Amino acid sequence: MDEKTPWQALRAHTAARIALGRRGVSVPTSAQLAFQLAHAQARDAVHLALDGEALARDLAAQGQDCVQLHSAAATRAEYLQRPDLGRRLDDVSRARLAAAATGVDLALVAADGLSALAVQRHAAPFLAALRARLALEAWTLSPLHIVAQGRVAIGDEVGHLLQAKAVLVLIGERPGLSSPDSLGLYLTWAPKVGLLDERRNCISNVRPEGLAYAQAAYRLHYLLSQAFTRQLSGVEVKDETVEEGAALGGARNFLLK
Repeated sequence: MDEKTPWQALRAHTAARIALGRRGVSVPTSAQLAFQLAHAQARDAVHLALDGEALARDLAAQGQDCVQLHSAAATRAEYLQRPDLGRRLDDVSRARLAAAATGVDLALVAADGLSALAVQRHAAPFLAALRARLALEAWTLSPLHIVAQGRVAIGDEVGHLLQAKAVLVLIGERPGLSSPDSLGLYLTWAPKVGLLDERRNCISNVRPEGLAYAQAAYRLHYLLSQAFTRQLSGVEVKDETVEEGAALGGARNFLLK
């Protein structure tokens, strides 16, 4: 039996690998097998293809229209080897959007990124939470543009072609050993090709085990309101919703108890 330590009580508050115990100079077999499983899940998440049609069906149940697009990366292997191709649309998608410019307030984009699983699981419930919040105000939104083999910056081209004032990209984040399905949100004011990351605001780890959908929608609404008021986004716009977000039911930090 492993000796009980104060660290073991902390395992109830985190998915991090702490207080695993030991067998001689090694970790227990169960902990080693769990690590190997998590590593396999993370690798699988990177290579898994996004089922855009299934996602569109899920969103249709919410009354959300979707448009299927593709980046300039023809295959998943090319996407992983050529990040630049994942940042631009292919010719067919570009021509399709050029004919559909609407001048909306917010263009919506979902891209598989490095975890299609995150988009598949969390895009629909997050968008439901976001629409419920934005419905209280007069925002105009585009259909959701589902981009296969897309990276964050591809939203700049989509938003620019749609003549949108701002663009929101929902994307699968790089998988970790405790979170293969973490969804990231990237908001950019006045999107255009060539913008740097300093022009974006990011909300990370959106999933039930991380940042809840309602909390993420709350923070995104704040940043979106700031972007429209100040007509900018990125490092000059700070998320100041922490105390108010805690009122939505977020767990108190156990270190402060």
